[in-house]
Amino acid sequence: MPPRYGKLNTADWAKAAATINGYKTEPWLLKGAQILSINIEIDDDPADNLIPRTMHPSIPSYAIFNVTHYPESPAGAFSIAEVRIAGRTGVRPRGFVLRSFCDSEDARRELGARWGFPVAPAEVKIDLRHDRIVAHVIADGRNALDCELVDRDVIAGNDIQYIASMHLARNKEDGKMVLVQVDPEFVFSKAERGKPRILHLDNNAWGAGDNLRLGNPISATFTVADVTMPKIRYICNPEVPAMQGTTKVAA
Repeated sequence: MPPRYGKLNTADWAKAAATINGYKTEPWLLKGAQILSINIEIDDDPADNLIPRTMHPSIPSYAIFNVTHYPESPAGAFSIAEVRIAGRTGVRPRGFVLRSFCDSEDARRELGARWGFPVAPAEVKIDLRHDRIVAHVIADGRNALDCELVDRDVIAGNDIQYIASMHLARNKEDGKMVLVQVDPEFVFSKAERGKPRILHLDNNAWGAGDNLRLGNPISATFTVADVTMPKIRYICNPEVPAMQGTTKVAA
């Protein structure tokens, strides 16, 4: 059986893509980030339409829901929520970001220009309770996401491994669409696991339409970490398999 590749219509997704200001950005150290991450299985066949042709779908297919509060950054405090579709570039697991919602105009500008985040304005909240972690995203006055981790249980930080993200962005220098690999580093000071729950999901808010169909819950974690947003090391041609279309831009 030949390998499966994504079927994303890049031209349609380019309308919401950020313009990245080249690939020479310097790292940011973001201390004390609070990160809620939920993994849910999704229906395989329609999900292929949500990752670029340069990526292989994961088997089984799953979506990653991330809501993070950064109490300090060079752009000030901000919160950001993302839905990613898991896949691989070559042999390495990656998550393609459908959309990023962020509550800070300054952070949106920097995240888009430096790392190509497909970022849009929204109210993003993460609420730490004694028995659960709850997150809400309100975009354009409508409920885009409600999710939570319940039955909190402490684990070791070395049990956590977050995969790198892939951002579809337009390069300011030549106007070309590229897939930007963003692989932050995490130093954990706290880690918990629990049961994942997606209470509400507006597929259209994330650009997914009928292609994102949730299945069985997989896992949920909550961590506190110092996060280093990296130098950009690799970019890909979104229309060509990663083994052929990947360019190294930094050591």
